[in-house]
Amino acid sequence: MDRGNMTLSPVTWRNSSQPPASMKSANLVIAVLLFATFLVGVTGNGLYLWVLGLKMKRTVTTLWFLHLVSCSLLFTLMLPFFTVHVLLGFHWVFGMAMCKILSACTHLGMFSSVFLLALISLDRYTLTCHPVWSRCHRTLSWVRKLVLGVWLASFTLSAPYLVFPETWEVEGGRVICTSFYILSGDQDRAEKQAWRIHAYLVLFVVRFLLGFLLPFCTIAGCYGRMGLEMKEKGLARSRKPFKVMAAAVVSFFFGWLPYHLYQSLTLIKDVPESLTDAFLLISVLMFCFNVCFTPVLYLFVGQTFHQVFRTSLFTQGYIIKVMDRSQAINFCLLPVTCP
Repeated sequence: MDRGNMTLSPVTWRNSSQPPASMKSANLVIAVLLFATFLVGVTGNGLYLWVLGLKMKRTVTTLWFLHLVSCSLLFTLMLPFFTVHVLLGFHWVFGMAMCKILSACTHLGMFSSVFLLALISLDRYTLTCHPVWSRCHRTLSWVRKLVLGVWLASFTLSAPYLVFPETWEVEGGRVICTSFYILSGDQDRAEKQAWRIHAYLVLFVVRFLLGFLLPFCTIAGCYGRMGLEMKEKGLARSRKPFKVMAAAVVSFFFGWLPYHLYQSLTLIKDVPESLTDAFLLISVLMFCFNVCFTPVLYLFVGQTFHQVFRTSLFTQGYIIKVMDRSQAINFCLLPVTCP
């Protein structure tokens, strides 16, 4: 049975129909962390979305981050389901439809967020290193088309996770939500197994290449080139932009790497189940932190965003001024670590 999906899988125990006390305690800790992530994530992403969507002038910058925060909020809203799932000892009670929907929405959020981060890094690169070209081509209509392309591509890549996940009753009456990668019940056993392996390998390679390696290389390459350009031309008056760019690369790398390591372990035979379970839990926690907490951590870093947010809390009559180029660069670089 394939366990390679974003739905939390159970930490197993042997020779008992009930989990030991240590497992119950671990599940409780995980559930508390997930629920805390939900509360902080909804608050932070909600405030971010409120300011970007209603209080700031609609620019290329705000449009990028409006959709990026929407991706974060999408995953945050799914966390209560995972919290209940953990509290019930990884027993799935939401039915097959929700199993499919949550799996597809999770991958939709993953693909859309990493694609948007890659495009934002390219946008920052052209704005810094090719300002003349950027001034002529960097328009709202151009960005709207790119954002639409991101969502369409993400929906396409997430479609298989709307088809393959199913609920399955295992020993002890516990129901799990997992992916079987089977097209038809009429297939014989050998054909089913061959199809399962082929489908899983294809989806794994697509996830790793398009969901991690290519976006990471794009982000690291763009910010590395930007750092050299800004240092050579003296565009940065402090080391703050360089620290933020480094934080963006490191955050993306460590936020997504554990999940893809877990997926790779599921391809290897005879791997201790305790090891795959450990990587699964680490990947889930890192993913939650990267999606939900990072926007909160960087909420007040951008000067323009900070001013608009603080003023919006005390008055509704604030008039947004158009950002000059230096403010725009500063604001756009800072929040890029949220996936």
